[in-house]
Amino acid sequence: MTRPTLGKQQIIAFMDECLEVEFSFVKNEIPAESVSCLPRQQQDFILNLVKRVADTNIELAYQFACGAVYALESMDQRMVEEWAMTAADYYDRKGLFPAMSVIRDLDNFINTAHERAHGSVLEDEIGVLLPFVRGLSGRKLKLEAAEDIYTDTETIFLPPVMALFSDEKQNFLLYKAMVAHHWAQIQFGTFRANLTQLAEDQLVKFCSLETIRLDACIQRDLPGLHRQMRSLQSHFDDPLNSDRYEELAGTLSATEATVQTTIDLLDRVPYEQCPGTFIYQGSIKPQAVAATMAKRVFREKALFRVALSEMGEELTAANEDSGHVERKPAKFKIRDRTDQDSIGNATIQLEFEGSLVAPPQHVKELISSIIVDFGDIPPEYLVAAGPGEYDMTVSDRTMSPNDVWKGTYHEEGAQLYNEWNYKRQHYHKNWCVLREMEVEPVYDSFVDDTLAKYSRLLKSLRNTFEYMRGEDKLLKKQPHGDDIDIDALVETYADVKSGMEMSNRVFTKMHKEERNVAVIFMVDMSGSTKGWINKAERESLVLLAEVLEILQDRYAIYGFSGMTRKRCELFKIKAFDDPYDAEIKARISNIQPQDYTRMGVFIRHVIRHFSEVEASTKLLITLSDGKPDDYDTYRGEYGVEDTRQALFEARRDGIHSFCITIDEEARDYLPHMYGAANYTVIDNVTALPVKVSDIYRRLTT
Repeated sequence: MTRPTLGKQQIIAFMDECLEVEFSFVKNEIPAESVSCLPRQQQDFILNLVKRVADTNIELAYQFACGAVYALESMDQRMVEEWAMTAADYYDRKGLFPAMSVIRDLDNFINTAHERAHGSVLEDEIGVLLPFVRGLSGRKLKLEAAEDIYTDTETIFLPPVMALFSDEKQNFLLYKAMVAHHWAQIQFGTFRANLTQLAEDQLVKFCSLETIRLDACIQRDLPGLHRQMRSLQSHFDDPLNSDRYEELAGTLSATEATVQTTIDLLDRVPYEQCPGTFIYQGSIKPQAVAATMAKRVFREKALFRVALSEMGEELTAANEDSGHVERKPAKFKIRDRTDQDSIGNATIQLEFEGSLVAPPQHVKELISSIIVDFGDIPPEYLVAAGPGEYDMTVSDRTMSPNDVWKGTYHEEGAQLYNEWNYKRQHYHKNWCVLREMEVEPVYDSFVDDTLAKYSRLLKSLRNTFEYMRGEDKLLKKQPHGDDIDIDALVETYADVKSGMEMSNRVFTKMHKEERNVAVIFMVDMSGSTKGWINKAERESLVLLAEVLEILQDRYAIYGFSGMTRKRCELFKIKAFDDPYDAEIKARISNIQPQDYTRMGVFIRHVIRHFSEVEASTKLLITLSDGKPDDYDTYRGEYGVEDTRQALFEARRDGIHSFCITIDEEARDYLPHMYGAANYTVIDNVTALPVKVSDIYRRLTT
């Protein structure tokens, strides 16, 4: 049955309530007049959007209401909603005036509606593209929107909207191809040559010729990605289709070809015969590259030499009876330099005083970045910083995660995540600022005391988990096996009696199942866990780690806390690849209560960690003492709905989530967030260590 349209006075009453007319003094008669002429379905659509935008700003919602009918006459409903949400996003990031500009410049938005309808928006795709480029290899790159397409060797700049194709999927693939091409420029040495000396016409030729070389590198090492890139180019003129470029392509595609090969060919190719433009190649800005590289090279050389000095002191001290070693320059060597791997990575082995040394992770990252720039470690880098210059580079070091929050906030090194606004029914874009930190290890007796306290329970758990590791599963209805499947035999006998063909699947056999489990334990480190709760969480993790070592399941442990959307801190206790050793035990010992519980952003972050692991079962277990909460608006229904949306995103990626809580009121909100069967409430906090291991056993068998 069709519902009757709303009259003008009904619409005014609705808008008066949404726009708080008693306090805002807006005049709703004008937009109500135009909306009253629409069919009921369109009326409901506009009024719903007015209510959603009003949750952001009342004046913004009023201006939207005034232009909504004209917008609906010019665009479909999806694009009208996009117009309203774009204005709300501008308000979040830039303030009221830029947001009002979006509303008032409706004609411009309508003109670009086709691009937005079929195009791919960088803001929406960056959550996929950023892990993609960081998962390739080399330096951790950033992605930013810009009018030109290029890289300065630290950031890849891409257009904010990609609408070259009429299909959104192909536009996303073009983004991906551009990211891959500019990553290849950095990774395969395009900028190891001084490009500032090239004239403008030479730079145009260089860009096209170098693309041929880089395509060959990608084809050798990432053939699937290369096929996607070439399929996009096939829709346009292909610069390689001409016979006169066959010789060029052969030279540039050779395994031994380098950027110098490209430069040497410049004089052989007249400008008018230069290969055409590849759709993903973008441009090269030598000045921007030079400026960025100059700063990075100076910084990384200083950091690397300081790191070598620290390593030299530690290694020397380990060989001395005395714990004090006089600081002096130490020289390292490179031993058995290996060739580049399948994605252009070159690995080196450091030698100090005749012995190989294993550099820590941050030094490995420095080495990787330096090799990307130079193709090797320059000899002058291998001289450790001496006493006179040791302190000179301290100011150039990467800022400590613990210092970054002091004073004016810096987002350098942090990661940005969306957050779901249930009233707006839309994400706040890049709303939460997350920084991953490490728990400092404290070497005390906590772990030993816990193992002693639960020694009998631990023995029982070890027996149970040992059984799980070697557990055989009985497979029924098999064509061959060790025993007769009575149920299958009865069914087969009945089939024969009814005239059907007899099945040969009447046997059973035992099959040892291979476990393929990856689990992340997300531990609440909010201030409310202070005292017995915190201790019970740490004891639970100790027992879990002890028995998970038996199963050999891959597991990681992260704590989470923070204060407001600008300070979300995820504390790494154990990553998937970290061995369960004395340091991990000491980190568990030092898990301390912090601030608040903004859960959604942390769930979205660990989803990225899961994306780096291949496992048939991915499990996220959260230990918490209460509902999502933060110092700002992230409490009550808002926090619950954002967490629920984040859990939906996890489930969409094949991650099963489960919550263990001691909050007695959890039954009021956890079923809505996790589902009726995906949580448990533990009434007695002292029972937490006992229950957690049992719950894990049930979830993974």
